[in-house]
Amino acid sequence: MQSFQFHPDIWRWFEQKFGSPTEPQKEGWPAIQSRKNTLIAAPTGSGKTLAAFFAELDLLFRAGLKGDLREETSVVYVSPLKALSNDIHKNLEEPLAELRAALKHSQGQEIAVRADVRTGDTPAAKRQALLRRPPHILVTTPESLYLLLTSISGRKLLGTVRTLIVDEIHAVVGNRRGSHLALSMERLANLVQGPLQRIGLSATQKPIELVAEFLVGNPPRETQNGQATHAKGNTSCVIIDAGHKRRLDVAIELPGAPLEAVMSHEVWAELYARLASLIEGHRTTIVFVNTRRLAERVTQHLCERLGKDKVTSHHGSLSARLRLEAEDRLKRGELKALVATASLELGIDIGSVDLVCQVGPTHAIATLLQRVGRAEHQRGGLPKGRIFPLSRDELFECVAMLRSVYRGELDHLEIPQKPLDVLAQQIVACVACEDWDEAQLFELMRTAWPYRDLTRAEFNDVLKMLSEGFSTKRGRRAALIHHDAINHRIRGRRGSRLLALTSGGAIPDNADYRVVLEPSETFIGTVNEDFAIESLPGDIFQLGNASWKILRVNSGQVRVEDARGQPPSIPFWLGEAPGRTDDLSRSVSDLRDEISDRIAAALREEQQ
Repeated sequence: MQSFQFHPDIWRWFEQKFGSPTEPQKEGWPAIQSRKNTLIAAPTGSGKTLAAFFAELDLLFRAGLKGDLREETSVVYVSPLKALSNDIHKNLEEPLAELRAALKHSQGQEIAVRADVRTGDTPAAKRQALLRRPPHILVTTPESLYLLLTSISGRKLLGTVRTLIVDEIHAVVGNRRGSHLALSMERLANLVQGPLQRIGLSATQKPIELVAEFLVGNPPRETQNGQATHAKGNTSCVIIDAGHKRRLDVAIELPGAPLEAVMSHEVWAELYARLASLIEGHRTTIVFVNTRRLAERVTQHLCERLGKDKVTSHHGSLSARLRLEAEDRLKRGELKALVATASLELGIDIGSVDLVCQVGPTHAIATLLQRVGRAEHQRGGLPKGRIFPLSRDELFECVAMLRSVYRGELDHLEIPQKPLDVLAQQIVACVACEDWDEAQLFELMRTAWPYRDLTRAEFNDVLKMLSEGFSTKRGRRAALIHHDAINHRIRGRRGSRLLALTSGGAIPDNADYRVVLEPSETFIGTVNEDFAIESLPGDIFQLGNASWKILRVNSGQVRVEDARGQPPSIPFWLGEAPGRTDDLSRSVSDLRDEISDRIAAALREEQQ
């Protein structure tokens, strides 16, 4: 007998649509329906996202049938990528429409459960519409969640939330962006009217217990004498571990000529020809690269071989319009290949993708699993991937990476411990919204898992810096909060809210120049500041599978016109290539030692 229960009409729709539930769904639904904090870890394509959403959709439609469905936000879904947020929103629209139709047919009622997205790409008019008519399910990013928590209207919108879903949680746990999100989650839990249920989704994480602790935080426990204490390693999270291993068809592609320290033009031509051949042999292919410059370069060469209408690029320096257009064209089957960076690697249902090609190593075991998992991203699918090393050293790394995958190894996550700059930013955001007692604010900050060991002395030092500013040749400046040390109260200064809203997040700022098409004033994307400054009027460069002629460069903008297919140069961006993880570096070292030992043993045998 199943231990979960859905409305009969809703469950009938699920069985007609998907047949039977997957293991993560069967194990996750009882915990989610019991309102327990839940972490679901399962391979890509196993229905994790639906496991989280389906129980919430059932609650919303049941409320609608009873006439209790209010015009308020009940579920917040957070994903680390804007592309993933847009994709989830699109993939929610179809089941919502089908469930509405099924209930109208069986119950005779029109239940208007709505979902909408709010990210940095959302136009201002759309943001205002969201506040006037809140969606029942809000899809957003960590940075947009922070902005909503810091604005008056956003706090009103979030005050009714009962469930927080964090997708691809492993992608943020190991960096300062995750520390920022952890504090935002605790601020949301403090804001909402009742208990906040947290659901985490992940495909690649190690150790899973650490991710669960990050998800639920470090809530205070009250002792016998009434004092609040924080229990280390709390267990208030149900872990559904369906593993991360999945059958894969992954192989390394080598050119006919030997790989050397640097790729020659002949070997590059051979690589492009092999890529084009693989793309022609499959319906849809994603080619992953590690840098935006390489994305534009590979796109240019594949367009020459396959046609400009069959290949395009997708990376973070393209405008939201071009990225969404590329995703839609891929889903509709209009593209044979999409060349992408990390902007498309996480959990995105981008239609029927048959093959994933990786140019160069991914520098992380989990990243390879995520990218190859984009192929056949469905229940029972066999992901197919091909890896193209670009040098002898990269060949070593690719072999070590594949060995780690087949051994079931994963990169070990390390959570940054109490980064104080992120703490300072969130303190300013908190006190900009309302006055705080300093002891209560200290306890709130400590409920975030990365700050569980924050001491009162460290907290006081941050408060002192924020209230007194810092010393310059012109005196002390940049005081952002008022700290009443007598009454132990903290409140924001004039302008602190604006500063918190305009300077939020842990993603480093860059000085990229906007590329604007004349005379339509269409935003194309961005290029690096150094590339823009070194460019001259008349230069032609490629961005987003099209060539643009520079008219002039001024005030943070590169004004361009259509170059009408003239041969372009490729722009560059600085400091964008990923570093190699410790676990993969250890695998590479072990492989080199093993090969060295085998060679030494073979030489000894020859000498004997």
